[in-house]
Parts: sequence; C-alpha cells; structure tokens
Amino acid sequence: MRVLVTGGAGFIGSHLVTGLVEQGHSVRVLDNLATGSAINLAHVRDHVELIQGSVTAPETAAAAVAGCEAVFHQAALPSVARSLQDPLASNEANVSGTLTMLVAARNAGVRRFVYAGSSSSYGSNPELPKREEMTPMPKSPYAVAKLAGEQYCRVFGQLSEMETVCLRYFNVFGPRQNPASVYAAVVPAFIRLLLDGKTLTLEGDGTQSRDFTYVGNVVQANLRALEASSVSGEVFNIACGERHDLNFLIRELAEILHAQPEVMRVPGRAGDVPHSLADISKARAALGYEPTIHFREGLRRTVEWYRTEADRHFAAAAGN
Repeated sequence: MRVLVTGGAGFIGSHLVTGLVEQGHSVRVLDNLATGSAINLAHVRDHVELIQGSVTAPETAAAAVAGCEAVFHQAALPSVARSLQDPLASNEANVSGTLTMLVAARNAGVRRFVYAGSSSSYGSNPELPKREEMTPMPKSPYAVAKLAGEQYCRVFGQLSEMETVCLRYFNVFGPRQNPASVYAAVVPAFIRLLLDGKTLTLEGDGTQSRDFTYVGNVVQANLRALEASSVSGEVFNIACGERHDLNFLIRELAEILHAQPEVMRVPGRAGDVPHSLADISKARAALGYEPTIHFREGLRRTVEWYRTEADRHFAAAAGN
C-alpha cells in the first residue's frame, strides 16, 4: 500500500515510517524539516520518498497525497510552551495544516486518514483516568489546536467517503527525541543532563504525573489504526494506562544511569496539567492495541540510545 506520513522526518513520524517500511508499505514523507531532520530517515532512506514542503501549502499537500491510499498526519508544531509564546504559529501549523491535508486527502480519494491527536485536549478536566467521552477542557493554544484537528477529522469522516481515525498520544518518549530545544520534553532533557553531569531543572514540586508512552507503542497503534474496521470517526487514547510522577522519573533515570542527580526546583509552567492517566480500554477493544514496552523498559532503551548514538546522530542532523 502507498501511504503518506506528514511530519515523517520528526521524532514520532520517523519511527512510524520505519514500522511502515518494515511491513512492506510504499512510504512517502512530507516534512518541512522545521523540527524534523532527514537524518532521522537515514536508515530507511532508500525505501522512502521524501518531499520537503509544508502541510499548509495546498499545492504541496495535493502532490504529496497523489496516489496514496492512506495518510498518517503526524506533522505539527509541538509544545504547549511554544504555543503560549506564539499562538498564531501554532494555529497555522496545527489547524490550518490539518485542514489543508484533509482537503487534499479527500480530493485524492484517500481511503483512511489517521490523525495524531494529543492528551492535552483533556486539559483541566480533573477526572482520572482520561476517557475519550470526557468533555475536553484545553488549557493552551496547542491543546485547542490539536482538538480542532480532531473535530475537522470527525466532520470529514462524516461528510465524505474518507475514513478518519484520531489517536490521542500521551507523553511520548524514545530515541531520536531532541533534548536540545528549549521546548524539549522532560525525558530526553533529563537524560541528556544526567549524562552530562549537569543539574536538573524541575518545574513544580515533582508530584505532577504523566502516562509516559514509549514511541514503539505509538507506532503499533498507528499500524493497527490503518487496518482496523468500523473505527471511522473515532478517537482513541494511546498510552500505557499507568502514571508516574516526575520525582519517580528522576529516581528511575538515576538508577539506570548510576547517577546522583542534583535538582533545582523552579515554579511550574502555565498551561500544564497536574496529572494525566489514560483509560486505554477503547483502543484495546477496537484496535487490538496493547502496549508491549512499558515505562522502565522504554527508559532503558532510550537511555541506551542517548548513551551510544545521540551525539553522532544530532551532530549529523546539525550539519544538514
């Protein structure tokens, strides 16, 4: 099957591309390389067609989806903090980009459109675990934008023959996640600091908890969403169904790395939610999804990659 992965040169997208190639699919990638890198695809480059361009450009989107049976829309401008600083850019990439790709996919006769949603859509709803039928209460422009993308997918699924499936990711981590950005996720940032023997900056008191999800589980969910029947218009939580606070994360990383971290505590960030935990029973039932790589094993694999591969990988990315 010929498939398109938008944002396929990014962290999650490149892992998904690998999974699709391994399954024998013909893969095309659309990425503007603003936050991704072609280096992320170096290991499968001979098996992938890469188009450098933006999901917000209608002509580019139309060219990218031509001849494709399915689209995995991973492209986004990530980060709650970035969206607070520049909500217009977040809206353009995450809302206009999604709508542009939906229109192009519908016009090209794409069979299925799989959308990368975000657990941030739940926002300030305090109930745990998070279930898909809950009322979203987004707390940041990023969360609003990702939720808007879901709604566009639902409408296109209702008004056209194209099937749409939305996957709400919970705190994804793993190899190739960039720790250098000021918007870096906490897992790669902490690993890099510990490897360098530097002080960790902990925002808040460390009791805020997340359903950390290794990227391999997210790839599995996308592959299942491609083939599952009777799921058009549905939203699914993709996580492990367990939560760990940041203090526990630091202790686990310290044990894996045999480190004694120094921690500097600073005030928490605006727009962050205190706790996140997914109910994944719907994805289990409808997609056959089952997380196979749990928190500690995911951390171990991620630490090993940063210990052995990260410096060479990011140096190569910076040179391109």
